Amino acid sequence: MAGALQKKKIEALGATDVGRIRQSNQDAFWVDLNDHLFVVADGMGGHAGGEVASQLCIQEITSYLRSHERMMKGTSRTHPDLRLGSVLAAAINHASMKIYEKALEEPDLKGMGTTSTLLKLSDGHAYCAHVGDSRLYLVREGFIYQITHDHSLVNEQLRAGLISKEQARLHERKNVITRSVGYQEQEDVDSFTFPTQPGDLLLVCSDGLHGKLTDEEISNQCGKLKCSAVHSLIAAANANGGDDNITAVIVLIPI
Repeated sequence: MAGALQKKKIEALGATDVGRIRQSNQDAFWVDLNDHLFVVADGMGGHAGGEVASQLCIQEITSYLRSHERMMKGTSRTHPDLRLGSVLAAAINHASMKIYEKALEEPDLKGMGTTSTLLKLSDGHAYCAHVGDSRLYLVREGFIYQITHDHSLVNEQLRAGLISKEQARLHERKNVITRSVGYQEQEDVDSFTFPTQPGDLLLVCSDGLHGKLTDEEISNQCGKLKCSAVHSLIAAANANGGDDNITAVIVLIPI
């Protein structure tokens, strides 16, 4: 209709940094504003294995979802749509199989794997599929919520009440994860869905970021700088040690 207001578009920005200690960047990310698809992968497994695993994870997830385009772009779905969540989880397991097969073909890559946190926005709803300790946060009206649960040894102890949050933060084995994409052909994938609101900020990040910053620091930067907070968050993580690769993707739901 002539003179109708144009609907505001979702905004997003991603960035990654090698950090101050590591010689190579084994993190990878994907930002697709056409399909409202966002992924962070944090690789592990020797000098080259982690980088191969994270890049292959992104490649295979996006390839799998392109092959299921009709499901991904459905406009008449009823939310929550269990089929959409299942497709996202299947995409991660497709990547897991491909990474596992690659490691069998190349012995130097044996044991490689990666985290994967995958966010898809559809009709005012957020869908997430998740393996590992990269995270999805929701920042809403000044409050921050951690949506994903870390698949890590320390987090299992924390959830069981065996250690405190402060002990978990300082634990020498806090980077030991209990699930990864590619270590085996299939993995147990967590999936979530929730309605979004105008003004919501969604942050997907690797542990190189959330391991160096408090929830309050993350929330404050996102609230002030919106999507461009990716740069200040990475700078702050580096200022606090930067002993790992650092990756952040921020998505803004328009008002």
